[in-house]
Amino acid sequence: MSAEIRENPSHVPASLVVDFDFIHPEGADTDPYAALKSLHDGPDIFWTPRNGGHWVATRGADIRGILSDNENFSSRAVFIPPMKRPPVIPLEVDPPAHAGYRRLISPAFFPKAVANWSEQARGLAVSIIEKLRPFGECEFVGDFAQQLPIIIFLRMCDLPLEDREMLLGWVGASLRPTDPVLRDQARASMSEYIRKWIALRRAAPGDDLLSRVVTAEIDGRRLDDLEVHSIATGLLGGGLDTVAASMSWMARFLAEHPAHRQQLIDDPELIANAIEELLRRFSVPNIARVVAKDLVYKGVAMKGGEQILLSACLHGMDEQSFEDPLTVDFARKDARMHSTFSQGIHRCPGSMLALAELRIFLEEWLRCIPDFWIKPGETVRTATGIVHGVLTLPLAWNVR
Repeated sequence: MSAEIRENPSHVPASLVVDFDFIHPEGADTDPYAALKSLHDGPDIFWTPRNGGHWVATRGADIRGILSDNENFSSRAVFIPPMKRPPVIPLEVDPPAHAGYRRLISPAFFPKAVANWSEQARGLAVSIIEKLRPFGECEFVGDFAQQLPIIIFLRMCDLPLEDREMLLGWVGASLRPTDPVLRDQARASMSEYIRKWIALRRAAPGDDLLSRVVTAEIDGRRLDDLEVHSIATGLLGGGLDTVAASMSWMARFLAEHPAHRQQLIDDPELIANAIEELLRRFSVPNIARVVAKDLVYKGVAMKGGEQILLSACLHGMDEQSFEDPLTVDFARKDARMHSTFSQGIHRCPGSMLALAELRIFLEEWLRCIPDFWIKPGETVRTATGIVHGVLTLPLAWNVR
């Protein structure tokens, strides 16, 4: 898919123009992180004419700061290129309206709720792993990473489990597009699916997360179908893809680094910090903000309405933010300072559940299959877009 190229605006100096396509960086099919890391050799902030033209911030301090600066950088269009569609709620809503929407979904991710879903997730993880173990191999992404979080999410929303493969296909085509026609078809199909379930929940609400949104009120006003649809879209994207992507990058690293794997086997107490460290090193989201008004940021003149890409992995791999950032150190004291879950008021409301699922994966997988590797003769395939993803991860192990 070719990225739309825009003529460089007159206020952008030639010294700040870099021809960079974040959806198709060089080497994205094996390691998109290496392609983005190379950006640290250039300007801290630059303009690319690709994907309609936008700014890119490459340094962790700027990424953290801009993500938290709601006054100068709006969240009204967090995906590049921008699309003509209603905003994804609450992801693309600025204060003060953002707070009311976030309050609707936050209870689903409070500690008590997370504990309940974690218990179910652990049982599910053990069941999947025990079924896989006798085969001595698996395609990790499809056989495990995409199964655990999506099943939990579908249970939270009381949606049919048999829909998961269909939904995963739509979400993948939307977040890591290879063809604009297929992307638009996937988004249209998912939109129709959501509309169907909104109508069903309107007619017969239950006690699930989707029903809570359908029946919710803000300041005494019942949400309309467009608002419910938007919230459901955001929940689907977050619940069906990002955890699976992070889990897959973690599994790939551990398959290729037996010494790190052995560290976690010998000292399970390291697992919590290891998760944060791997989320730092392999941050998956590529999120944007919109310049709210004409301004000068760090000497760079920006115009209102322009977008700026804030790739979390550029923060995680920045030597100005983390010492020796490309090295994975499970004892790193500042590992939690990453931007995988964003910053400020838009920090991911489901982060506690995501961390719980990732911990369950490491604990149960390493207990049942402590030694595993990339299957000889097979190739790991990756891709990027709004989310850095692993497409295929063939693993093997000895059957005991």
